[in-house]
Amino acid sequence: MLAKRIIPCLDVKDNRTVKGINFEQLRDAGDPVELGKLYSDQGADELVFLDITATKEKRKTLANLANKVAHHLNIPFTIGGGISSVADVDALLDSGADKVSVNSSAVKNPELINELSLRFGSQCIVAAIDAREVDGKWIVHVAGGSIPTEKELFSWARELQERGAGEILFTSMNHDGTKSGFAIEALRQLSDDLEIPIIASGGAGSIEHFVEVFESGKADAGLAASIFHFQEIGIPELKAKLRSHGIVVR
Repeated sequence: MLAKRIIPCLDVKDNRTVKGINFEQLRDAGDPVELGKLYSDQGADELVFLDITATKEKRKTLANLANKVAHHLNIPFTIGGGISSVADVDALLDSGADKVSVNSSAVKNPELINELSLRFGSQCIVAAIDAREVDGKWIVHVAGGSIPTEKELFSWARELQERGAGEILFTSMNHDGTKSGFAIEALRQLSDDLEIPIIASGGAGSIEHFVEVFESGKADAGLAASIFHFQEIGIPELKAKLRSHGIVVR
């Protein structure tokens, strides 16, 4: 059995880590590089850095963030935000990132996933999906969750897999920042539908939520932000509890 991964997520705006609720009400959570180093030392398996306003403000993710992170960390990390071309990914991987996360640009130009996976390998390409459940249907949103699209979560995830994405990072906008638990049913369906790993994001508020997301949600990785940023749950404590439930972690 593959070990389940614990992944702190650092949403970055203006070179600071921020966290909100339902993608709004952002508050400062510290320096992203310093936090990343802390999580690495505590036993995080990977890190995700997302420039949450890069697409909305029509900016590119800065490769210097990847460079700074790479010089301070010894665990894999993913960087995303405003990535829209082979050149963008080239710059980030050259700067030290292990993977890139692509979201809005893939919705606008699905062929981009094919291009990136062929050029860099699917193991480098994380397809991020922000979706909100509306009247029983999961609607994909773009531009930092601010714009709804005509795409539906499950069909879009299947298309991304077919195009060469190596992982799906699914964030439930309904659950984001609420600490009420992950979107278990949607995650279970994604896991049943797809062969590639699913990273669960949105709603982590307790150790029990991680147990549930791995046991019932069938996720391959659990991603969280505020519970780590504000020291509500320690990574060593979380992993010890998961082991006690028979869940394999590194």
